[in-house]
Amino acid sequence: MILNNGLIQNANIVVTGQQPWDVEIGSNCKNLAIEFSKHNKVLYVNSPLDRISLLRNKNDEKVQKRLEVIKGKKKGLEKINDNLWVYNPDKIIESINWITSQKIFELLNKVNNRRFATSIRKAINELGFRDFILFNDNDIFRSFYLKDFLQPKVSIYYSRDFLLAVDYWKSHGKKLEPELIAKSDLCIANSTYLANYCKQYNPRSYYVGQGCDLEIFTNGIDSAKPADVQQIVHPVIGYVGALQSIRLDVELLKYIANMRPEWQIVLVGPEDEVFKNSELHKMSNVHFTGHKDLSELPAYINSFDVCINPQLLNEVTIGNYPRKIDEYLALGKPVVATETDAMSVFAGHCYLGKNNEDYIRLIEEALIENSDKLNADRRAFAASHTWENNVKEIYKAIVS
Repeated sequence: MILNNGLIQNANIVVTGQQPWDVEIGSNCKNLAIEFSKHNKVLYVNSPLDRISLLRNKNDEKVQKRLEVIKGKKKGLEKINDNLWVYNPDKIIESINWITSQKIFELLNKVNNRRFATSIRKAINELGFRDFILFNDNDIFRSFYLKDFLQPKVSIYYSRDFLLAVDYWKSHGKKLEPELIAKSDLCIANSTYLANYCKQYNPRSYYVGQGCDLEIFTNGIDSAKPADVQQIVHPVIGYVGALQSIRLDVELLKYIANMRPEWQIVLVGPEDEVFKNSELHKMSNVHFTGHKDLSELPAYINSFDVCINPQLLNEVTIGNYPRKIDEYLALGKPVVATETDAMSVFAGHCYLGKNNEDYIRLIEEALIENSDKLNADRRAFAASHTWENNVKEIYKAIVS
């Protein structure tokens, strides 16, 4: 396997992971698979249908589609383009995460993995894949034994979220994820924090960056100000994204609003219960717009003088690559964000703070220092975060 102009070409790649192809939200894994398929043959494997999902969602269209494959009424392979196929496994796996015994869980998980691998092998054989690369997108349990059962030429574990911060993964994942990382041929991560985490268990662990779909934002530089924020006076300090108290610092937002009443804070996105019931709704200089379609976001970001990402520091947030920062920068906006390990790659283009006082000082700096040159520099930096560049870094890690 060699690089040609930074690309691996004419390889076979099998992708497994968390998100099925027909997921409604954006997916790193889908974007990577599409990029892989520009020069290689790719099999994208949806996760197998599990028993509880079948019982709970038996009338769901996606579940019915998978059930038809299991019953032999429909083919599992679907061709997406000349080099890319999606596969719905023809096996059901058991729902076992409720089992508290680690030993029993691991035994049954191996049974599930064997069923999964047997089904994947059918698709691999049908496509004539040989000497394939196995790319596991953060799937700790269902893909744990696939290297053992499928014997790929190279096995890759892709870490893009710190899953052990989530209850579903925490109990059995604390033991299994380090073991999976250790036995993979290499690990890659979309943040420096996660790359360092993986490196504890596998020396062949690499930070490969993150790709983003920024065209909608780069094309929105001249978007008109939305009607619901037209009357808000400047300076406007804004945030776009889900307003979730597990990720965002409500107290910090209150502090900013209290300390600088002349600043208008605009929050664009759906709220969780904590945000809905917070004192922010009683503050005259804080404005909630509610959920907005992706196509509308560039216009809102354009209306901001400074964009913020007021993250809490916790296990959920500390390692995540913040894609919204690229979206802000793609529009040339000054950005003030919480300093984390994952944010280190943005240090030359963002203002990074550690506490409430830092946010006030840095927002003031951002308002004063903004210029056409800084705007252009920010846009150029965001434009470098393409899926093509992301995949080239992955290829580099594979052949290193």
